[in-house]
Amino acid sequence: MSKVVTFSEQILQGIPDELPQTKPYPANANSAPRRKDSLTTTEKKLALQNALRYFPKKWHTTLAPEFAQELMDYSRIYMYRFKPDYEIYARPIDAYPAQTKEAAAIMLMIMNNLDPAVAQHPQELITYGGNGAVFQNWAQYLLTMQYLARMNDTQTLHMYSGHPMGLFPSSKDAPRVVITNGMMIPNYSAPDDWEKFNALGVTQYGQMTAGSYMYIGPQGIVHGTTITVMNAFRKVLKAEESPAGKIFLTAGLGGMSGAQPKAGNIAGCITVCAEVNPNAAKKRYDQGWVDVLIEEIDELIERVKQAQDKKEVVSIAYIGNIVEVWEAFYEHDIFIHLGSDQTSLHIPWTGGYYPVGLTFEASNKMMRDQPEAFKKEVKNTLRRHADAINKHTERGTYFFDYGNAFLLEASRAGADVMKNDAQDFRYPSYVQDILGPMCFDYGFGPFRWVCASGNPKDLEKTDRIAQKVLEKIAQTAPDEIKQQHQDNIIWIKDAQQNKLVVGSQARILYADAEGRAKIAMAFNDAIANQEIGAVILGRDHHDVSGTDSPYRETSNIYDGSKFTADMAIHNVIGDSFRGATWVSIHNGGGVGWGEVINGGFGMLLDGTQAARKKLQNMLFFDVNNGIARRSWARNEEAIFAIKREMDRTPQLTVTLPNLVEDDLLNGLFE
Repeated sequence: MSKVVTFSEQILQGIPDELPQTKPYPANANSAPRRKDSLTTTEKKLALQNALRYFPKKWHTTLAPEFAQELMDYSRIYMYRFKPDYEIYARPIDAYPAQTKEAAAIMLMIMNNLDPAVAQHPQELITYGGNGAVFQNWAQYLLTMQYLARMNDTQTLHMYSGHPMGLFPSSKDAPRVVITNGMMIPNYSAPDDWEKFNALGVTQYGQMTAGSYMYIGPQGIVHGTTITVMNAFRKVLKAEESPAGKIFLTAGLGGMSGAQPKAGNIAGCITVCAEVNPNAAKKRYDQGWVDVLIEEIDELIERVKQAQDKKEVVSIAYIGNIVEVWEAFYEHDIFIHLGSDQTSLHIPWTGGYYPVGLTFEASNKMMRDQPEAFKKEVKNTLRRHADAINKHTERGTYFFDYGNAFLLEASRAGADVMKNDAQDFRYPSYVQDILGPMCFDYGFGPFRWVCASGNPKDLEKTDRIAQKVLEKIAQTAPDEIKQQHQDNIIWIKDAQQNKLVVGSQARILYADAEGRAKIAMAFNDAIANQEIGAVILGRDHHDVSGTDSPYRETSNIYDGSKFTADMAIHNVIGDSFRGATWVSIHNGGGVGWGEVINGGFGMLLDGTQAARKKLQNMLFFDVNNGIARRSWARNEEAIFAIKREMDRTPQLTVTLPNLVEDDLLNGLFE
């Protein structure tokens, strides 16, 4: 009888001593779409050399044809044979074989990102967004977990786009892991470059929180989506009107977009969300994130009218193309109050957006076998999509771009989405209209935490701790941010009953610098008093300071600097020496390869004085770096926020702009 290898032993061995048996791909898996064939024969040989270097030479004869077949079948080498046999999910922190608690915390978060209940395409190590990867292949996963298990508190693991370059001597105050994803030379950062270099096995698209090990399932975006939908309704409804019975129409039920129906329910409206992938729609339905599944457009029309008549709060997933819904609602005179889209248009040609009139299966086949024909179909659909939206907005629908590059790609396809000046989009980004001036400029963003014990009771206790802190802050908050605090208090009060947890015992909350630091301090005190176990702090990159993204996070920067990336780079460097447990910097997260640079962090709270000092220093900079940049761009709300912060913090001195009267400039260049 063969010896049973324990979970800890499997982690510690890294690449196994004996070649594992081959594994068939699960027949019912929600697999990533096949990528287009982007390599020459010479480059394919190079890709094989790159893959085989992870393994001893004696295995090369066996693995070379196998990896070549993977490359032909998927245009990627995932090394599925090496996927571990143990179940991957966020175990309690003490279950990991690690020399430091910090390393164990990172292992916990990596496994959460790859948990099949959390990840979009777990077999391919993709967490969300169609291509947001934690690693490029399973060998990288095995080595990384082994390194983390061996790491001591004076070493740092350096991650190059999924590849663990190695453990290097550092210090106790240094980050335990430094992560980069997709950091290309600028002239090699077009979408086709990603296809090529990812297929070669030398870079990856880490999205935002996928490649930085801080994804917490759709909950991670639910709060921001809820705030967006609530405030969008506030823009279009009278003060006394309720969203009940009003329609929010959108698309996408993937890793991030899957949050939309849950957010719509919390906001109190009718949410209709189209999704072409039946597996994705059914997954969200099974998880309780959407109330109703419908596959026929006539049935959808009838169900929506019924919900309108009864003023229901309900979320409906339509398994089909969103364009069909926009057009059918117009024909049947169904008024849409809010409209948006969260398909993965950062990858329009490789599974992020599907043509109308083709089945999901036929689209995937055309994507692989006829990429140029598929691209043409996508462009035609984008134009048709935009035309349908335009008809509804003429009736009064409020449409906003949800930062998924819909307007950008529609404009590139020749759709009618530009203003008369041919420079600006006719519809705003949700950051321009809502999250920018209402949240980011004031320092409010998606702060999150994970209870490392895995105990739901710990999460419940942290919810109550956070609520208590926020209620105290709200008592003296200035009028400018009272609404933000009130929305957050309502959110955290209802968090348990909204059943937001998928995977790790995690929570998200839109807090400013003051709120984040005080909540974290209260957590650390509770850990020290043994009221709760260790807590892992983080945030979405979609935040005040972490991301330079001209069509999303920084779309409300109007001084011409929205195409620069200084803020994101300063964010990751500044966090790294102020106490972060791990830091990351990515190319492409959120809106596409070459379109954005974004940084993130993770921090372990263990109840010590050292953690107390680190959280104060790091969380303060992590937020105020962004407020300072936004105030220099002359954003009125950010100027207020940074002045308030300087009053609270004597050591903070920020360069403030001198405002210029517009009339002074008139006629100077005519």
